[in-house]
Amino acid sequence: MYAIIDDAGKQYKVTCGDKIHIDRQATPEQQTITFDRVLLVGGEGGPRVGTPTVPGATVTAQVIGPVKGPKVDIVKYRRRKGYHKHIGHRQRYLLVQISAINV
Repeated sequence: MYAIIDDAGKQYKVTCGDKIHIDRQATPEQQTITFDRVLLVGGEGGPRVGTPTVPGATVTAQVIGPVKGPKVDIVKYRRRKGYHKHIGHRQRYLLVQISAINV
């Protein structure tokens, strides 16, 4: 069974046991998060598409902890002017493991 959930304007296709990176939240580790905006539930019997959400469907996930994304380097340079600028950025995410899909 799989589901497509909406969290903070982003859509994720999940199955039980998947680990996904969602936007950072102030949620302590080992706590359970419930996603109630389930857009589609698929599996046996074909997919159930919501308008816009599937009524009564929820996805629960266990918080593993905060993680950082890959390093993004931004380099600005003007030739012959002696201007060099180097900026780095790492996005912070929350790693969660999907524990159940309830319909």
